[in-house]
Amino acid sequence: MKYLVYILLALSLLINAGCNNQESTEEHELFISAASSLSDVLSKLGDAFESEHPNTTLTLNYGASGKLAQQIQQGAPVDLFLSADQKWMDNLSEQKMILRNTRANFTQNKLVLVSTDNANTPINNLTELSTSGLDQIALGNPESVPAGSYAKEVLTASGIWNDIKNKLVYAKDVRQVLTYVESGNTDIGFVYASDLKRSKLVTEVTKIDESLYGPINYPAAVMASSDTKEKAKAFIKFLQSDEAQSILAEYGFGS
Repeated sequence: MKYLVYILLALSLLINAGCNNQESTEEHELFISAASSLSDVLSKLGDAFESEHPNTTLTLNYGASGKLAQQIQQGAPVDLFLSADQKWMDNLSEQKMILRNTRANFTQNKLVLVSTDNANTPINNLTELSTSGLDQIALGNPESVPAGSYAKEVLTASGIWNDIKNKLVYAKDVRQVLTYVESGNTDIGFVYASDLKRSKLVTEVTKIDESLYGPINYPAAVMASSDTKEKAKAFIKFLQSDEAQSILAEYGFGS
Protein backbone atom coordinates (compact mmCIF):
# COMPACT_ATOMS: atom_id res chain seq x y z
CA MET A 1 0.00 0.00 0.00
CA LYS A 2 2.87 2.32 0.92
CA TYR A 3 4.44 1.77 -2.50
CA LEU A 4 1.14 2.60 -4.20
CA VAL A 5 1.05 5.95 -2.36
CA TYR A 6 4.60 6.69 -3.54
CA ILE A 7 3.66 5.86 -7.12
CA LEU A 8 0.56 8.09 -7.03
CA LEU A 9 2.59 10.93 -5.50
CA ALA A 10 5.25 10.61 -8.19
CA LEU A 11 2.61 10.63 -10.93
CA SER A 12 1.03 13.72 -9.38
CA LEU A 13 4.35 15.55 -9.37
CA LEU A 14 4.98 14.62 -13.00
CA ILE A 15 1.54 15.86 -14.04
CA ASN A 16 2.01 19.15 -12.17
CA ALA A 17 5.44 19.63 -13.66
CA GLY A 18 4.00 19.05 -17.12
CA CYS A 19 1.24 21.58 -16.53
CA ASN A 20 3.68 24.18 -15.25
CA ASN A 21 5.96 23.63 -18.22
CA GLN A 22 2.99 24.00 -20.59
CA GLU A 23 2.02 27.29 -18.92
CA SER A 24 5.57 28.63 -19.21
CA THR A 25 5.73 27.87 -22.94
CA GLU A 26 2.17 28.83 -23.83
CA GLU A 27 2.01 31.52 -26.50
CA HIS A 28 -0.02 34.65 -25.77
CA GLU A 29 -1.15 37.39 -28.15
CA LEU A 30 -2.07 40.67 -26.54
CA PHE A 31 -4.27 43.03 -28.59
CA ILE A 32 -3.72 46.67 -27.59
CA SER A 33 -5.68 49.67 -28.86
CA ALA A 34 -3.73 52.85 -28.16
CA ALA A 35 -3.99 56.58 -28.77
CA SER A 36 -2.13 57.58 -31.94
CA SER A 37 0.21 59.86 -29.98
CA LEU A 38 1.71 56.70 -28.46
CA SER A 39 2.59 55.05 -31.78
CA ASP A 40 6.35 55.62 -31.67
CA VAL A 41 7.00 55.08 -28.00
CA LEU A 42 4.69 52.07 -27.70
CA SER A 43 6.69 50.17 -30.30
CA LYS A 44 9.79 50.52 -28.13
CA LEU A 45 7.84 49.74 -24.96
CA GLY A 46 6.44 46.67 -26.69
CA ASP A 47 9.92 45.43 -27.61
CA ALA A 48 11.06 45.83 -24.00
CA PHE A 49 7.99 44.00 -22.67
CA GLU A 50 8.32 41.15 -25.17
CA SER A 51 11.97 40.67 -24.19
CA GLU A 52 10.79 40.10 -20.60
CA HIS A 53 7.83 37.95 -21.74
CA PRO A 54 9.22 35.98 -24.71
CA ASN A 55 6.04 33.96 -25.19
CA THR A 56 3.88 37.07 -25.57
CA THR A 57 3.31 38.92 -28.83
CA LEU A 58 1.78 42.39 -28.88
CA THR A 59 -0.57 43.41 -31.69
CA LEU A 60 -0.93 47.20 -31.71
CA ASN A 61 -3.79 49.24 -33.15
CA TYR A 62 -3.57 53.04 -33.15
CA GLY A 63 -6.14 55.77 -33.64
CA ALA A 64 -8.02 58.61 -32.00
CA SER A 65 -9.08 57.56 -28.51
CA GLY A 66 -12.74 58.21 -29.30
CA LYS A 67 -12.67 56.07 -32.43
CA LEU A 68 -10.90 53.25 -30.59
CA ALA A 69 -13.44 53.35 -27.76
CA GLN A 70 -16.25 53.15 -30.30
CA GLN A 71 -14.59 50.13 -31.94
CA ILE A 72 -14.44 48.43 -28.54
CA GLN A 73 -18.11 49.24 -27.93
CA GLN A 74 -18.89 47.61 -31.28
CA GLY A 75 -17.15 44.38 -30.30
CA ALA A 76 -13.55 44.80 -31.47
CA PRO A 77 -11.37 42.07 -29.89
CA VAL A 78 -9.20 44.21 -27.59
CA ASP A 79 -7.37 43.13 -24.44
CA LEU A 80 -6.00 46.48 -23.36
CA PHE A 81 -6.97 50.10 -24.05
CA LEU A 82 -4.53 53.02 -23.69
CA SER A 83 -6.39 56.32 -23.97
CA ALA A 84 -5.12 59.90 -24.27
CA ASP A 85 -7.82 61.18 -21.94
CA GLN A 86 -10.19 60.08 -19.19
CA LYS A 87 -13.44 60.76 -21.06
CA TRP A 88 -13.34 57.71 -23.33
CA MET A 89 -12.13 55.41 -20.58
CA ASP A 90 -15.00 56.70 -18.43
CA ASN A 91 -17.45 55.82 -21.21
CA LEU A 92 -16.20 52.23 -21.33
CA SER A 93 -16.20 52.03 -17.54
CA GLU A 94 -19.83 53.18 -17.37
CA GLN A 95 -20.72 50.36 -19.77
CA LYS A 96 -18.77 47.89 -17.60
CA MET A 97 -16.44 47.07 -20.49
CA ILE A 98 -13.23 47.45 -18.49
CA LEU A 99 -11.93 45.83 -15.32
CA ARG A 100 -12.09 48.89 -13.10
CA ASN A 101 -9.50 47.65 -10.62
CA THR A 102 -6.91 47.54 -13.45
CA ARG A 103 -7.38 51.16 -14.53
CA ALA A 104 -4.26 53.26 -13.98
CA ASN A 105 -2.70 56.47 -15.30
CA PHE A 106 0.74 55.70 -16.73
CA THR A 107 1.98 58.98 -18.26
CA GLN A 108 1.17 62.61 -19.02
CA ASN A 109 1.52 65.08 -21.87
CA LYS A 110 1.21 68.79 -22.67
CA LEU A 111 -0.47 70.71 -25.47
CA VAL A 112 1.68 72.79 -27.83
CA LEU A 113 1.04 75.04 -30.83
CA VAL A 114 3.46 74.37 -33.70
CA SER A 115 4.34 75.59 -37.18
CA THR A 116 6.96 74.55 -39.71
CA ASP A 117 10.51 75.71 -39.02
CA ASN A 118 10.53 78.10 -41.97
CA ALA A 119 7.05 79.54 -41.44
CA ASN A 120 6.64 83.19 -40.53
CA THR A 121 4.16 83.04 -37.67
CA PRO A 122 4.89 85.97 -35.32
CA ILE A 123 2.39 85.09 -32.58
CA ASN A 124 3.19 86.10 -29.03
CA ASN A 125 0.03 84.75 -27.43
CA LEU A 126 -3.06 82.78 -28.38
CA THR A 127 -5.38 85.80 -28.58
CA GLU A 128 -3.41 86.97 -31.62
CA LEU A 129 -4.67 83.97 -33.60
CA SER A 130 -7.89 85.85 -34.35
CA THR A 131 -6.01 88.80 -35.91
CA SER A 132 -2.89 87.09 -37.27
CA GLY A 133 -4.11 86.68 -40.84
CA LEU A 134 -3.45 82.92 -40.75
CA ASP A 135 -5.72 81.01 -43.11
CA GLN A 136 -5.79 77.54 -41.55
CA ILE A 137 -5.30 76.16 -38.06
CA ALA A 138 -5.24 72.39 -37.63
CA LEU A 139 -6.51 70.45 -34.63
CA GLY A 140 -7.96 67.03 -34.01
CA ASN A 141 -11.71 66.69 -34.23
CA PRO A 142 -12.83 67.63 -30.70
CA GLU A 143 -15.60 65.03 -30.85
CA SER A 144 -13.22 62.08 -30.99
CA VAL A 145 -9.62 63.32 -30.63
CA PRO A 146 -8.48 64.23 -27.10
CA ALA A 147 -5.82 66.67 -28.39
CA GLY A 148 -8.57 68.44 -30.33
CA SER A 149 -10.80 68.54 -27.27
CA TYR A 150 -7.97 70.05 -25.22
CA ALA A 151 -7.32 72.58 -27.99
CA LYS A 152 -10.98 73.61 -28.07
CA GLU A 153 -10.85 73.99 -24.30
CA VAL A 154 -7.85 76.31 -24.65
CA LEU A 155 -9.36 78.41 -27.46
CA THR A 156 -12.66 78.73 -25.62
CA ALA A 157 -10.95 79.76 -22.37
CA SER A 158 -8.94 82.30 -24.37
CA GLY A 159 -12.17 83.77 -25.74
CA ILE A 160 -11.33 83.27 -29.41
CA TRP A 161 -13.05 80.00 -30.34
CA ASN A 162 -15.94 81.71 -32.16
CA ASP A 163 -13.57 84.17 -33.86
CA ILE A 164 -11.44 81.48 -35.52
CA LYS A 165 -13.93 78.65 -36.09
CA ASN A 166 -13.92 79.26 -39.84
CA LYS A 167 -10.15 78.80 -39.96
CA LEU A 168 -10.10 75.44 -38.23
CA VAL A 169 -9.16 72.27 -40.11
CA TYR A 170 -10.17 69.09 -38.28
CA ALA A 171 -7.98 65.99 -38.42
CA LYS A 172 -8.84 62.37 -37.61
CA ASP A 173 -6.10 62.17 -34.96
CA VAL A 174 -3.21 64.20 -33.57
CA ARG A 175 -0.69 62.57 -35.90
CA GLN A 176 -2.63 63.83 -38.88
CA VAL A 177 -2.46 67.34 -37.42
CA LEU A 178 1.31 67.00 -37.24
CA THR A 179 1.40 65.82 -40.87
CA TYR A 180 -0.72 68.79 -41.99
CA VAL A 181 1.71 71.23 -40.40
CA GLU A 182 4.88 69.41 -41.49
CA SER A 183 3.70 69.39 -45.11
CA GLY A 184 2.68 73.05 -45.04
CA ASN A 185 -0.97 72.24 -45.75
CA THR A 186 -1.90 74.26 -42.69
CA ASP A 187 -0.10 77.21 -41.12
CA ILE A 188 -0.13 75.97 -37.55
CA GLY A 189 -1.61 73.16 -35.47
CA PHE A 190 -2.25 71.96 -31.92
CA VAL A 191 -0.32 68.80 -31.03
CA TYR A 192 1.30 67.26 -27.98
CA ALA A 193 4.73 67.99 -26.55
CA SER A 194 5.67 64.41 -27.47
CA ASP A 195 4.85 65.18 -31.13
CA LEU A 196 7.03 68.29 -31.03
CA LYS A 197 9.92 66.21 -29.70
CA ARG A 198 9.32 63.55 -32.35
CA SER A 199 9.29 65.89 -35.36
CA LYS A 200 12.31 67.71 -36.76
CA LEU A 201 10.12 69.72 -39.14
CA VAL A 202 8.09 71.81 -36.69
CA THR A 203 8.78 74.36 -33.99
CA GLU A 204 6.79 75.71 -31.06
CA VAL A 205 4.98 78.95 -31.90
CA THR A 206 4.04 80.16 -28.44
CA LYS A 207 3.63 78.73 -24.95
CA ILE A 208 0.16 77.55 -23.90
CA ASP A 209 -0.82 78.32 -20.33
CA GLU A 210 -1.51 74.93 -18.74
CA SER A 211 -4.25 76.46 -16.59
CA LEU A 212 -6.36 76.82 -19.77
CA TYR A 213 -6.94 73.07 -20.07
CA GLY A 214 -7.30 70.06 -17.84
CA PRO A 215 -4.40 67.72 -17.06
CA ILE A 216 -3.52 65.37 -19.92
CA ASN A 217 -3.24 61.99 -18.23
CA TYR A 218 -3.13 58.70 -20.15
CA PRO A 219 -5.13 55.89 -18.52
CA ALA A 220 -4.78 52.19 -19.28
CA ALA A 221 -7.26 49.42 -18.47
CA VAL A 222 -7.85 45.75 -19.21
CA MET A 223 -11.02 44.93 -21.12
CA ALA A 224 -13.60 42.82 -19.31
CA SER A 225 -13.92 40.64 -22.42
CA SER A 226 -10.19 39.89 -22.65
CA ASP A 227 -9.03 36.28 -22.82
CA THR A 228 -5.52 37.37 -21.80
CA LYS A 229 -6.28 39.33 -18.65
CA GLU A 230 -3.18 38.36 -16.67
CA LYS A 231 -0.79 39.34 -19.47
CA ALA A 232 -2.72 42.60 -19.97
CA LYS A 233 -2.37 43.33 -16.25
CA ALA A 234 1.33 42.56 -16.51
CA PHE A 235 1.70 45.10 -19.31
CA ILE A 236 0.02 47.84 -17.24
CA LYS A 237 2.38 47.01 -14.38
CA PHE A 238 5.29 47.24 -16.82
CA LEU A 239 4.12 50.68 -18.02
CA GLN A 240 4.50 51.93 -14.46
CA SER A 241 8.02 50.54 -14.06
CA ASP A 242 11.15 52.69 -14.00
CA GLU A 243 12.25 51.22 -17.32
CA ALA A 244 9.00 52.12 -19.08
CA GLN A 245 8.86 55.58 -17.51
CA SER A 246 12.40 56.26 -18.72
CA ILE A 247 11.41 55.30 -22.27
CA LEU A 248 8.30 57.49 -22.10
CA ALA A 249 10.40 60.46 -20.92
CA GLU A 250 12.81 59.87 -23.79
CA TYR A 251 9.90 60.35 -26.20
CA GLY A 252 8.63 63.56 -24.60
CA PHE A 253 6.01 62.15 -22.24
CA GLY A 254 5.77 62.75 -18.52
CA SER A 255 5.22 65.68 -16.20
